Amino acid sequence: MKAGIAGIVALILLLVAVIVGWSSIFTVSQTEQVLLVRLGEPVRVVTEPGLNFKAPFIDTVISIDKRILDLENPSQEVIASDQKRLVVDAFARYRIKNALRFYQSIGSIPAANIQLTTLLNASLRRVLGEVTFIQVVRDEREGLMQRIRTQLDREADGYGISVVDVRIRRADLPEQNSQAVYQRMQTERQREAAEFRAQGGQKAQEIRSKADREATVIIAEANSQAEEIRGSGDAERNRLFATAYSKDPDFFAFYRSMTAYDQALKSSDTRFLLRPDSEFFRFFANPSGKTAARPTTTAAPAAPEPAAAPR
Repeated sequence: MKAGIAGIVALILLLVAVIVGWSSIFTVSQTEQVLLVRLGEPVRVVTEPGLNFKAPFIDTVISIDKRILDLENPSQEVIASDQKRLVVDAFARYRIKNALRFYQSIGSIPAANIQLTTLLNASLRRVLGEVTFIQVVRDEREGLMQRIRTQLDREADGYGISVVDVRIRRADLPEQNSQAVYQRMQTERQREAAEFRAQGGQKAQEIRSKADREATVIIAEANSQAEEIRGSGDAERNRLFATAYSKDPDFFAFYRSMTAYDQALKSSDTRFLLRPDSEFFRFFANPSGKTAARPTTTAAPAAPEPAAAPR
């Protein structure tokens, strides 16, 4: 009987020891840091991963993520220094560098996101309100993001938070302003395109007129040279004809007649009648081109009637 009671007591003591032992140990993973709190008061911060010990039942383990966390900021409307209204979409990356200060000032990551969103919006309005729209959109965007990150990091340091990066995803005019700007840009581009087309048309007309003028000059010069060459050829031909005629007038006359026959007797619809013994066909009758003398008949004078004898 006593042995049974002793066994039960030993079993209970063993169970209590196991529970106490289990409550005395905790593990820290590589992605977290642990804050050990004893009766509501922070005791120590454990950042190294591995197995650790704590006082059972009175120590509380609070895990805090030590990875880089995302902060998605809703789109905010900001007024630039040139009074342009901008819709800015930004985000930030941060990590918790002091777990004790973080726990004492904020306590949780959702509360930290709310507080950082407020600080980020204030930094955006403060920095972007000092520059113009063009500087935000194009010229100094990288430098402005760095300034916002520096200010946000300085303000978040009191919460045990280190801001790693701040990025402006989009900075643009509101929708109604964007449409007006796009319309104005489109009108300006159309005006420039029309101006370029007009300049191109004028240039093309100048080139075309110049080309036509040069073509006219070239054709006139070519015609002039052609007339000179044709005149020289005609003069040379006439000279040759004159030389040939002076050497053999009969052959020259024969040659000219043959050429005339060739031109006049081509097959065509033109018909004409000539006497065979005309001057034009003199080489048909006589190869020498000489025409026989026609006999000329002269009427004999009529004899005078005898005078009537007187009666």
